[in-house]
Amino acid sequence: MKTAIYPGTFDPITLGHVDVVQRGLKLFDNIIIAVADSPKKSPMFDVQQRLDMVNATFVGESRIQALSFDGLLVNLAQTHQACAILRGLRAASDFEYEFQLAAMNRKLDADIESVFVMAREEYTFVSSSFIREISSMGGDVNALVPEAVRQHLPQGKG
Repeated sequence: MKTAIYPGTFDPITLGHVDVVQRGLKLFDNIIIAVADSPKKSPMFDVQQRLDMVNATFVGESRIQALSFDGLLVNLAQTHQACAILRGLRAASDFEYEFQLAAMNRKLDADIESVFVMAREEYTFVSSSFIREISSMGGDVNALVPEAVRQHLPQGKG
């Protein structure tokens, strides 16, 4: 069984994230969605809320597991015997940062591969930070987030 770790803050999870997971399931037997605690980023949602939204988004999908973490990603991958770290790329600007992360993770554990999938065109502009900002100002983000997220956005907007 090949397992991949898909890390992120998922604050909140978007349909772009969902797309990466669905496409990752074509490559891997199981995907662990690793929700980073990331208190330094001052997330809108606490880690349990983010886990709940991820779990609700993928309810009934036995090949997906969500868990939180706050340490080194490679340690989490080793603990769960993951062979890869799954990441999505939206634009060329993502590549440099992701390249650096992949190189560092490879230095820490050469047995864990980094696998990148390109975002579908309709999600290249979607980011959790845009979702938070737009929804906090009353903007409609319904087409960009799973149903499980909509009810948690500020003032019920979305």
